[in-house]
Amino acid sequence: MKFQQGLKLGIIGYGEVGSTFAAALKKNGAFSSICVWDVKLGKIESALALQQKASIDSVQLCVSAQQLAEQCDILISAVTAANTLAVAEELSQSMRAGQVFIDINSASPGTKKQAAQYIQACEAHYVDAGVMTSVPPHGIQVPILLGGTTAAEVSVFLNQLGMKTRAVSTEIGVASAIKMCRSIMIKGLEALVIESYTTARSYGVEDQVLPTLVETFPSIDWSQQGSYFFSRVVQHGQRRAEEMREAANTVRESGFEPTMAAAIAQKHQFIADQAKNSIFNETSLSSQTLPPWQSYADALVRSVLVPPAPNKTSSTE
Repeated sequence: MKFQQGLKLGIIGYGEVGSTFAAALKKNGAFSSICVWDVKLGKIESALALQQKASIDSVQLCVSAQQLAEQCDILISAVTAANTLAVAEELSQSMRAGQVFIDINSASPGTKKQAAQYIQACEAHYVDAGVMTSVPPHGIQVPILLGGTTAAEVSVFLNQLGMKTRAVSTEIGVASAIKMCRSIMIKGLEALVIESYTTARSYGVEDQVLPTLVETFPSIDWSQQGSYFFSRVVQHGQRRAEEMREAANTVRESGFEPTMAAAIAQKHQFIADQAKNSIFNETSLSSQTLPPWQSYADALVRSVLVPPAPNKTSSTE
């Protein structure tokens, strides 16, 4: 493919990442059209919100993944880690030779290699992409590592559009390996902070614990960082849990037992499940600014302090 302005872009997944990319790339006018498709468009309860967002972003909604694949030159897959393979397989049924498929999902090297097989089977180009930090507040300037035979060309093109990418290998899986190893550290720190802070809160010793962290790592605002970690995991716990299961697969693929990565996934899934049970609703709605970490911890503490059901004693009369 000749990388030039005027190409048609398709984005699979219209969540936080996909919508951020769609809005920014539409605004800079780099593509002749931007189309998006999301599985949630097939659900009545979520379709209207996505339609309204697409109208605001001035992007076109496709009725199916097939339509998106057929009419776009470059495709960006921005779905959850668990759907990485399924999306690659589905899109490959309608893709043609010469198209470019950029897979920015947080998946293991092994998963990315399997996804590449689907795309390359129809003679399209597969690009393994690792997004190296949270997209907000960076937007399309978020650092992204690329891998694959066309990674260098794609990187030059995307950087001309205002993105911040770097080709690291011609081999599929290298960019994702870098991403996954980093995720074990970052998501692990989130899980540790949540577990430590919530436990400290339940014992009433947080005012003694946090100063000791400051003494050891004085460059970190542990209270503010804790609030940020809690808020992100409460908002995106399911996505993070899926990513950490892929991180565990990454460790497993290297021949080691993913003891820590598996535990981190479990902690993120626990928070995701609590969020689904609406225990954080009051916290999330109580302020327009970032809620303090204590409010999230208090919600968790309250959730385990459910009084036991009253004993039913039989009558002696």
